[in-house]
Amino acid sequence: MTRTLIVAACLGAAALLSACQLGETTATGKADVSDGPTIVAATDIAAGRYAVMIGGCNDCHTPRYAMTGGAEPAEAEWLKGSNEPHSGPWGTSYGKNLRLTVAGHSEDEWVHLLETGISLPPMPWPSVRAMSEADKRNIYRYIKSLPGDPGQPSPAPSIASTPPA
Repeated sequence: MTRTLIVAACLGAAALLSACQLGETTATGKADVSDGPTIVAATDIAAGRYAVMIGGCNDCHTPRYAMTGGAEPAEAEWLKGSNEPHSGPWGTSYGKNLRLTVAGHSEDEWVHLLETGISLPPMPWPSVRAMSEADKRNIYRYIKSLPGDPGQPSPAPSIASTPPA
């Protein structure tokens, strides 16, 4: 199986898992699903970390993560982008450095980006757009909480000269 097929299968599984998220609990003990299902955790940052993990974000946005089953790199290195190529009929794309993306946007801008974003595969935009606003904000807060140097930009994608039929 090629790496692209493996990544596509993982992204499909992540999309299915995201449909099973729990609702946020209100003071009455009932789930608040006014913005759709959302992850419940002890903190916003813990919820964001969980969303990143089950959403497969590290698979493309953290080098070596998918190939080591999450054994490396350490969490302090997560989401710094990747030089590992994802090639297909679209050309070649790379997982963007999400730390730099978050650093350049306010939380509201991040939410808007995730609601309207488009880019080359294998980015699963339909699944990302389907996330609740709360989960999008929690991911932003989690990424902002990561320690250390934010890293360098990932390589620019190369677009195939002939679009797929």
